[in-house]
Parts: sequence; C-alpha cells; structure tokens
Amino acid sequence: MNSEFAIYVRGLRKSYGDFEAVKGIDFEVRPGEVFGLLGPNGAGKTSTVEILEGLRPRSAGEVTVLDFDPDRQKKQLKDRIGACLQATNLPDKITVREALDFFGSLYSRKANPETLLKRLQLWDKKDAGYATLSGGQKQRVALALALINDPQMLFLDEPTTGLDPQVRLEIRDLIEELRAEKRTILMTTHYIEEAERLCDRVAILDAGQIIAIGTPRELQERSANQSAIEVKLVQPLQQANLPEWTESIRSSVSDDRRLITVYSKRPARTLVEIVKWIDTSGFELDDVRLSRPTLEDVFIELTGKKLRD
Repeated sequence: MNSEFAIYVRGLRKSYGDFEAVKGIDFEVRPGEVFGLLGPNGAGKTSTVEILEGLRPRSAGEVTVLDFDPDRQKKQLKDRIGACLQATNLPDKITVREALDFFGSLYSRKANPETLLKRLQLWDKKDAGYATLSGGQKQRVALALALINDPQMLFLDEPTTGLDPQVRLEIRDLIEELRAEKRTILMTTHYIEEAERLCDRVAILDAGQIIAIGTPRELQERSANQSAIEVKLVQPLQQANLPEWTESIRSSVSDDRRLITVYSKRPARTLVEIVKWIDTSGFELDDVRLSRPTLEDVFIELTGKKLRD
C-alpha cells in the first residue's frame, strides 16, 4: 500500500503488439495536488491516463490509485474518481438533468445535481436536449458528470481543447476552485500556459518516457536558457567594463550604451546587486525588465517539439 500518495507508479509499461507506447515510467501524485502530464502527440499520455483510470490494462509495472490497483479493483476505483475525457458524447435528446440523474445512479454516493448545475452555469439549460448545447456547455456538462459522485480524484484529459478563449477561462477558473477544495487532479493539456497556471507539478513525456518532472518553476530554472535582466539607463554608460555580479553568466551593453543586459541563473539575487551598483554609481534608472525561460521554452528544449506537434 502507498497511502502517502494518491497515485503511485513504478516501472509502468504499455505495449500494443510490438510497439511500446509507455516505456517504464515512474511518478507519484500527492493528495490535493494538481499534476500535469505534458507531451507531444504519441508521447504516451493517453495510454498512461487510461491505465490509471482502469480503462486499459497495463503490460508491466506497479500502479495504485487511491490505494486501488486499477487492473484488479476497477469497480472500487471508479466509484471514487471522476473523469472528463477529450470528447464526451451523449444521446441528442437526453436533457442535462436526465444525464446527471442517470450517471449519479451508477455510484454509491452522489453530489447534489442542483448545486452542480448552478455551479457550472447550467441551471438554465437543465431541461435542454444535449444536441442543442454549445461546445462550451457540453464541456461543462462533461465536468458535471465527472463531479456527480463527489470524487476524491479527477482525471481531466485536454479539458479545454477546441473551446473559445472565454470558455477556456471559465473552465480554468472552475479547475482552480476544485484545486482549492484539495481534490487531487491529474490533467493533460495542449496549452502550456494552462499548465503553468494550474499545475503544482508537471511531468514531460516524450516517446513513452518521462524526461523531466518538477514544478513549472523548477523546470524553468533547470533550463539551459538563462533568465535575462535588462536595465535601461537615462544617460549613456561611460565606463568600459561592467562589474562581475554574483550568479551572472555574461553581460552586454547596447550600441547606445543605455541598455545593459545581464544573463543569470539566479536573477533575483543578481538584480539586487545591479540595482545597488546603479545607486552607488550615481546612474539614473529608466526601466528594468526581467524575462525567464517559459515552460514552453523548456518543453521545446527537452523534446525538440512544440506541445501541439
């Protein structure tokens, strides 16, 4: 038993004939954590999530979800988790309220449907047929169905793909609410800013293997692309050489001698020293800009691909 973790994975493998989609991955998810699986198409994300949900058998390895083995204890596991898949399709004429009542009847415990409908801004659509709903409304219905059994853990597979920007923001806000309730969430996404905003930790998969794991900030700090501090002065810099600041890697000065760019692995520490130097040297500061490697930069650096490839 691995009660310390909501999800515990060791040596997970999944093969389809001669093709090995998942090649011996290890990771854990703590209770109450939002954990992201990122990777280009074909990286093994969907196979991994379906194994954790009990939808697909694994080829090898040890897996527990809420202390259940997804292969051997499917019924107990499915009673405690909720899942929102990339595409949810219901009969055209079923109403939103009928869908919630039917799905709720499949579980040993049931959240209040009225509360869910109001929370997901579906109350006015409770008697509408599924076919009449917009794409955003259908995705909210899918989330309501994932929450109807008041689950301890949620699996969200590309929860905002294909939605317009406003609906994406609404879904992200809901995920943040669920996170505040200390529900454990494992999500996949094609939107890198979504992972940066929502996930406590992420694992980057490529070709069936985890090639990096950590918080978004940790992965950014491990990047070979250093943070850049740009300091703009009011008057041109007269001296030829710049000081050697703590943690700085290299520095440069623009042709007009007003813009100093300093690359650093510890930009906060370096920036403090630069500001002190400007103050003691009698220069007048015009502007300061700090840019860090984004999670997208890290992803491309590690995989050689963009997330949506």
